[in-house]
Amino acid sequence: MDNLVLQLEKKINEGKLINLEEALELSKLSDLTCLFQAADRIRNKFNENKVDLCSIMNAKSGRCSEDCKYCAQSANYHTDIQEYGLVSEKEALALAKENEKCGVNRFSLVTSGRGLSGQEFEKAIKIYELLRNEVKIDLCASLGIISYSQLLQLRNIGITMYHHNLETSREYYKKICTTHTYDQRIDTINSAKKADLKVCSGGIIGMGETMEDRIKLALELQFLEIESIPVNVLNPVKGTPLQNTERLSQNEILKTIAIFRFINPKSYIRLAGGRNLIDGFGENCFKVGANATITGNYLTTSGNKIADDIEMIKNIGLDV
Repeated sequence: MDNLVLQLEKKINEGKLINLEEALELSKLSDLTCLFQAADRIRNKFNENKVDLCSIMNAKSGRCSEDCKYCAQSANYHTDIQEYGLVSEKEALALAKENEKCGVNRFSLVTSGRGLSGQEFEKAIKIYELLRNEVKIDLCASLGIISYSQLLQLRNIGITMYHHNLETSREYYKKICTTHTYDQRIDTINSAKKADLKVCSGGIIGMGETMEDRIKLALELQFLEIESIPVNVLNPVKGTPLQNTERLSQNEILKTIAIFRFINPKSYIRLAGGRNLIDGFGENCFKVGANATITGNYLTTSGNKIADDIEMIKNIGLDV
């Protein structure tokens, strides 16, 4: 089976992409050492030793109309999540400046709900205009399902990347969410690309999906030419339909990261929510293909401290 890994690594190094059948063969490997080492080499070849750090702000929390079964912020479930409307300009600027000072590369507002609109969207625009004038780090946005004209407006005020996850494979998605479709998510991604925004899109692993579902998600992201791919590990939240979901093993998480690297050799494979469920806040993930992470706190869970992440990354021989 080592020959399979080396053959596919050679194919990738020649500028070709692997397909579903080849990725499925990788997922059947029992000895993962060769897979992990090859994924690390692919990461180094196409991305060198640089790790991208981003941070996010939970800029509007709770009361979401959608029924995504993993989400603590859905109004359909009783999770005791803190609820509040869109944050103030002052709050957003303070956190952005703090992250910039700590060495973060990019900063994003993330809002709950189907999509930001009306006066709330206009308020978000004003926040971003202030941030663009006051901080020098890249700015991203994660405001849900919004229109091309809204995305163009974001681009015109200096946003460089839009975040919108696909979450899982097309087939499994219907078991996760019924209030909007997979195609609506893809349409939003395509609209962001049309507006000349880079796109950050990934998903959540550990929701009961199969490895084949994860591979199909990675291939969809490959087809969409996604630059930044966040991989979240489900942190089951009490009160959601997935509260009793069995957690993934460490090897399953690492194998998923490695296969995502094989499928998307040039992308940022970004550790995201659920890093607290990975040994050492995901340190080993950076040795099997990951080259980016969300740092600091997340939406509804705590992450690793920025300074600790920077130290960890440098200790394993990578650069921020």
